[in-house]
Amino acid sequence: MSRPLPRKLIVLNKQKVSGNMLRITLGGDALEDFPLDQESGYIKLHFAREDVLGGDIEQQLRSDDAKARPMLRTYTVRQQRQNPCEIDVDFVVHEGGPASDWAIHCNPGEQIYVAGPGKKKLINLAADWFFIAGDMTALPAISVNLALLPADARGYAVIEVLEEADIQPLPVPENFELYWVINNHKQGTNLLLDAVTALPVLAGAPSVWLACEFTSMRALRQYFHSDLQIKRRNVYASSYWKHGLTEEEHKLLKSADTQKELD
Repeated sequence: MSRPLPRKLIVLNKQKVSGNMLRITLGGDALEDFPLDQESGYIKLHFAREDVLGGDIEQQLRSDDAKARPMLRTYTVRQQRQNPCEIDVDFVVHEGGPASDWAIHCNPGEQIYVAGPGKKKLINLAADWFFIAGDMTALPAISVNLALLPADARGYAVIEVLEEADIQPLPVPENFELYWVINNHKQGTNLLLDAVTALPVLAGAPSVWLACEFTSMRALRQYFHSDLQIKRRNVYASSYWKHGLTEEEHKLLKSADTQKELD
């Protein structure tokens, strides 16, 4: 039986969101049956391996050899619209990497295979207060979470970006505080953690949402779990990438770390 292909979407638009972030708008007929209300859900973008099966992505997609199949890169649905059906995907651009290179060089009319969406991971709106922290890779999902906060929400969001030009206007409730941390990754890995731990803990049971680089995520998770003794069910922590590793290598490391947390 022939392996079914993922959705083939079309690049509709590209715009610069901030100094190091591009927004690609995807659409096309294949998006018509995309589930509704998927903002913050993840999708898998497929990129051809140039040295496999002549670089033909459709042959790679149909291959039963896992090593011959396209490279996958995970991204977040930042915004979704109907009539016409469109999704926005934000890319942190950097040197190297198939997704960043594609985002920099793609043009309207080009096509890309996309799988998903995957499960959304959102803050618990029933909490007494909220703590959201992450880096630029999590900024799309953080933006969705911030937009969900009730008007009387209390708490903090701490967001690490590469430079001041990456700070985005994000509305938050009156009693909710938003902090930006500038880190070009030449200043060490603890700036996000230091900013988070400097903030006072509020009264009540929080909903904590963390997503960033692997080492930073583990340090933040340790702070909320061990130092603050916040119940594990109240903390969502995920790593989106790891310094020096490909997504495939990071996935293996992340799986081992998750299993260790469950043991």
